[in-house]
Amino acid sequence: MEYIVKILSTFHVTHNVKVFRISKPAGYRFEPGQATEVSINKPALKEEKRPFTFTCLNEEAYLEFTIKIYDDHAGVTHELGKLVAGDELIIRDVWGAISYKGAGYFIAGGAGITPFIAILRQLKKAGKLAGNRLYFSNKTVQDIILRDEFEEMLGPDVHFIVTEKKQGSNDGEYIDKDFLLREIHDFKKPFYVCGPDNMVMELTQTLLDLGTEPDTVIFEK
Repeated sequence: MEYIVKILSTFHVTHNVKVFRISKPAGYRFEPGQATEVSINKPALKEEKRPFTFTCLNEEAYLEFTIKIYDDHAGVTHELGKLVAGDELIIRDVWGAISYKGAGYFIAGGAGITPFIAILRQLKKAGKLAGNRLYFSNKTVQDIILRDEFEEMLGPDVHFIVTEKKQGSNDGEYIDKDFLLREIHDFKKPFYVCGPDNMVMELTQTLLDLGTEPDTVIFEK
């Protein structure tokens, strides 16, 4: 089913990541971690569907997406970046396989953090963040989405990994087998993994090799 919704507001959270708050259709519901297909309600773009994860809580009066804008080519996110309050989007029914299955380790690469935003916000609201840890990998410090919020929510249980520019103690690191063996002490807990496809495939196999049970590695299939 399709729903035409209006953009209520937009704002940047990094140099190239923009939050879109949109009107919420009556009765529309989702679980934290779920997504929908989105397109721009213009004749030339309405069939150009892209998946985006909800980053608000279900109880909010609006829906929210946190979207990385790629301005280096004339794609859908480039067009999204030009939209303002009052413009229209089309959303569809919800879908998604990333759901919370208990305290564990969240591992995100870049915009792969988005399914975890609503999950962690919901856990905070419910007072159930204890026992969860976030490892969030980005190319540079400037690319870290919602850094202040994650630090406020998780304190010492959030770890930012920077793979490029030398601007912090973790610069030049990657989340690989050696990193996991150094950081993780219980491979029986759930692992939530989201990021570029090659990162997800490699980390999933590495976790299985380290003894994690297949049904405790949660990622978008």
